Amino acid sequence: MDRKIEINRQPIGDGQPVYFIAEVGINHNGDARIAEKLIRAAARSGVNAVKFQTYITEKRIKQDSPIFAILKKCELSFKVQANLKAFAEAEGVTFFSTPFDTDSVDFLTGIDVPAFKIASFELVNLMLVRKIASAGKPVIASRGMACRSEIDAAVDIFTENHVPYALLHCVSAYPTALEDVNLNVIRNLGQLYPCPIGYSDHTLGIHAPVIAVAVGARIIEKHFTLDRNMEGPDHSLSVDPGQMSDMIRNCREVNIMCGEGRIDPSKAEAQFFWLRRPSD
Repeated sequence: MDRKIEINRQPIGDGQPVYFIAEVGINHNGDARIAEKLIRAAARSGVNAVKFQTYITEKRIKQDSPIFAILKKCELSFKVQANLKAFAEAEGVTFFSTPFDTDSVDFLTGIDVPAFKIASFELVNLMLVRKIASAGKPVIASRGMACRSEIDAAVDIFTENHVPYALLHCVSAYPTALEDVNLNVIRNLGQLYPCPIGYSDHTLGIHAPVIAVAVGARIIEKHFTLDRNMEGPDHSLSVDPGQMSDMIRNCREVNIMCGEGRIDPSKAEAQFFWLRRPSD
């Protein structure tokens, strides 16, 4: 089974390095200058990609919603996001985004993003999933709150459109309590779906992503901020540049330690063969 996809010429999946996504989301607070600082800091932290959210607030949520004002404040224009894509490319990281409406899908397709991300809340929005799949780009989809049949419905759309895809285990609770993380879902997803499996983390700290790699995650997505004390809904559950660097280093070390799983003497043990048993 070939569990690989490719984003921007970077292979992702079995036998490949873990792929790290800095989830910028709305942590730019609607300020393009902060967004650029986040991209630069994420690149220096060692991530492969930065991910934003692309939406028209009035099409994403009702105006009487308690979070309408927050989302409106954090809405970036299409022009700004096109500039941010170019900025990210200059910084050496891949830019892609989560669209929340069909106009946003068309915009992202028009600027030739190399992939799409589907948020947990939108996985059951099959009209949007079909629109995204019709673009023919690789898709990374989070499965927070989705049951097996709902995941299957989205996967069927990806398959029908011949779209490479990956699935991320995710718990849509902010922040996620330790007893709710349920990282063994990663193994179960790997048994059910012929695609790379990853983990989108909403816990505090960096332990969960590191353990996720040990149980098979090939993609790690983590909310990213310049300062966890900044004003905004997601900053406190995000990691700052130093934490992101630590997380990536720890994940890579764990990936090395997990090895290939073969039950054979290692090369490192060869020099100690003479100690293995007493001489006859």
